[in-house]
Amino acid sequence: MPQFLAARASRLTPGTVSVLAALLALGACSDKAPPAGPPPAPEVGVVTVAPKTLDVPTELPGRVEAARVAQVRARVTGIVQKRLFAEGSDVRAGETLYQIDPAPYRAALDSAKASLAKATANEQQATGLLNRYKPLREANAISQQDFVNATSAAAQAGADIAAARAAVQTAQLNLDYATVTAPISGRIGQALVTEGALVSATEATQLALIQQVDQVYVNFSQPVSDITKLRKAFASGKSKSLGVSIPVRIVLDDGSVLPQTGKLLFSDLTVDPTSGQVNVRARVPNPDGALMPGMYVRGRIAQEQVDAAVLLPQQAVQRTTSNDTVMVVAADGKPTVRPVKLGGNENGNWIILEGLKPGEQVIVDGFQKIRPGGSVKPVPWTASAPGTTAPAASAPASAASR
Repeated sequence: MPQFLAARASRLTPGTVSVLAALLALGACSDKAPPAGPPPAPEVGVVTVAPKTLDVPTELPGRVEAARVAQVRARVTGIVQKRLFAEGSDVRAGETLYQIDPAPYRAALDSAKASLAKATANEQQATGLLNRYKPLREANAISQQDFVNATSAAAQAGADIAAARAAVQTAQLNLDYATVTAPISGRIGQALVTEGALVSATEATQLALIQQVDQVYVNFSQPVSDITKLRKAFASGKSKSLGVSIPVRIVLDDGSVLPQTGKLLFSDLTVDPTSGQVNVRARVPNPDGALMPGMYVRGRIAQEQVDAAVLLPQQAVQRTTSNDTVMVVAADGKPTVRPVKLGGNENGNWIILEGLKPGEQVIVDGFQKIRPGGSVKPVPWTASAPGTTAPAASAPASAASR
């Protein structure tokens, strides 16, 4: 091979040799790359801390209760002939629900009316006799005793009429009670008796249950320690009371929030000695029937107002069993961990009560780009930016919510 190359080289012209030498020199220079500089700082999405006045909600467990409940019970004894409603339907006040056999009560009414007619006839006779005796007594044509007897008989006849009329009213009521009507408007549940069943007025047999659910009550339980903290916050000026009109938002089991806003009615003054809880009641509109009596819900009750609170997207906060933290971009561009105090959430954002200062930049997106001891380049974050709508992909792993 060397002899071959030497033979080929002997055939090259001086110009060709010069070109080849230049190309070899250029290739040798290209193998030596310029020294590399430091890599650029990665970009992370940040939000700037801007405190503002916010209503801080407290989330409490609660149970739904119907606004009005009516137990439909038998007021007369008899056999049920008909059921005139559909189970689970809405009924109006006064609507007929059951028909109890009215025959014995109709007969009792006829008998009472007959007794009234008899008493009326006796009263007419006694009154007529008394009217005849009056001029005779004035003329001393009859004895005083006869006149007293006539007066007493007329008065007794009048009393008999009053008793007969009361008996007619009682018989009429019993006949009316044989037709069982709805005492209130609302939704009726399961029929508790069937046709042919014997119901008793003595035992007040329950026939059905009607509940009004267009508006419902929600009963919550709040630790008395939380109420004590609220009072101290009000006294120190850190928080302000919202007064008598306190809004309540209802959270269902699936995490969805009802569009209707309720109103806090009262907080009980008595503490349950066994649990240390205080009862709190709210009234919530329920036009579509989403809330059913007995349902377990959670209520967000805005019991205080804070002047210097901060709203942060939930993915910006890392929650652990010991504390809650965020990452703040320092003046030198390096991210630092900062503990914060949470005060509930609002529309998917955490309410930060303590731990941040106005103007600081909190990292919301790009956690996977951060390197230990490295710097970052903060850029404004928006919820609509690509890759920021899925918090789980950019936020650090967090423990279960406490």
